[in-house]
Amino acid sequence: MTIRTLRDYGQHYRPRMACLKNVEVFVVEMQDPKSGVKGADQKLNVTIIPHVINGQDVLAWIVTKMKVTTEEAQAFGTMLVAYGYIYPLQNHRKLVLVPDSTLYRFQTPYFWPVQKWPAEDIDYAIYLARRNIRKKGMLEPYEQQHYDNLHKWMNPKWDFIVMQATEQYKANKERKKPDRVVLDCQERAYWIVHRPPRRTHSAMDYGLDRLIDPNAEEVLTFDVVRRTNIFLTQALMRSAVKSSVSLTAFVKFVTTHHNHDPFLTTPVPSNPWITDSDEFWQLNSRSVDIPTKLSVERWVLSFWELISDPRGRVDFKLFLKKEHSAENMAFYEAAEEMRWGAASAIPEKSQFIFNTFLKPGAPRWINIDGRTMGLTVKGLVVPHRYVLDAAQTHIFLLMKKDTFYRYLKSPVHKDMQKRALVPAPHVFTDAQLEANVRNRNPGISPILQWQQEEEEKAAAAVAARPIDVKAMVATNKLDRK
Repeated sequence: MTIRTLRDYGQHYRPRMACLKNVEVFVVEMQDPKSGVKGADQKLNVTIIPHVINGQDVLAWIVTKMKVTTEEAQAFGTMLVAYGYIYPLQNHRKLVLVPDSTLYRFQTPYFWPVQKWPAEDIDYAIYLARRNIRKKGMLEPYEQQHYDNLHKWMNPKWDFIVMQATEQYKANKERKKPDRVVLDCQERAYWIVHRPPRRTHSAMDYGLDRLIDPNAEEVLTFDVVRRTNIFLTQALMRSAVKSSVSLTAFVKFVTTHHNHDPFLTTPVPSNPWITDSDEFWQLNSRSVDIPTKLSVERWVLSFWELISDPRGRVDFKLFLKKEHSAENMAFYEAAEEMRWGAASAIPEKSQFIFNTFLKPGAPRWINIDGRTMGLTVKGLVVPHRYVLDAAQTHIFLLMKKDTFYRYLKSPVHKDMQKRALVPAPHVFTDAQLEANVRNRNPGISPILQWQQEEEEKAAAAVAARPIDVKAMVATNKLDRK
């Protein structure tokens, strides 16, 4: 939405993001005691807040002063609220100018965006720590999430942050209560603009410090022309794919996955979202003994489809065990668990992976090239989430290019294809559908499913441990006695 040219102020006061200083002049005039927006003291809870204005008065003043329509005035007022020049007193997360009796206050110039104070993470951490002390741990959900993240990122500095927050909290308690409430509202309005909740639009996303000034004249220097020439040359040399090739690949993909897409093909035996019958989910659950024929057919499409299906991964592990190469899949899963697991467990997991798969003479030593092995072992000195990427990629490509095709030709896969279930499609009448709704099964609890998965992981970890032959011999002797 555009705002018409201001008749009384000329082109100099056109409110746009590129001229925030002019907007500040306008905001200062709004605060004029004689000609500005009339403010009054307002009792909020049990505290009297000075110089409070309402959205209706702000909108009327903008319409009168700028000679614009109500819609344009509301858009301009919303921009002032979104940038933090005016902040709401009650619903502080709603950065919109509401044209009613909603209460607002003018932000102090110290927190105006044109000051360009960097909104540092350490300042935000001190502010949240101070609020956490004052609220006794009762922060808002988005503030609690930011607080937890900053606590993790700034763990070495956290004692200093808490000390600063405690000192500021003690100094703030010496102020009068109205001053404390006003300062708290100002700080909260500043941080709601610069650190908004997730999935909330922020006017500061555009950024005040632009790399290119849209009003400046472009100066073509030798360096600019040289860089442009290099970029265009590389763009011409870049390989391009013909649209016919892309469309052919897309049609091939759709044709291949047509029977496995529930939007294109009716699920068998029935769609549980329509018929309220959970048999489809039971047949395709992780712990099913015999999968459906459609699931087994999907394993053939690609190696990624095979290991993405938990039941297919179990079948592939059985084949690897018979091939005496089960350590490849075990190493891949251990690397995945280290990448996506908790950060605190990385040192322990890295040591376990080194002793089990990479150490010379390890019980489940993996066969990778010397260069990759050297880089991986060297990186494990200071382990992190992605230290095993090179070795994991090598093992993945080895299984994809060699082991996967041998699995498709193996008796294990062929036997599974023969035993796979072909469920008959359901044909429900209207009365049966109503009965399904009444007898709807709530399904497996996510907590129970998680516990079952943890038990399976623990059992797999126990089975993957190296066998102590001496301990087994000693146990057998005791059993004989």
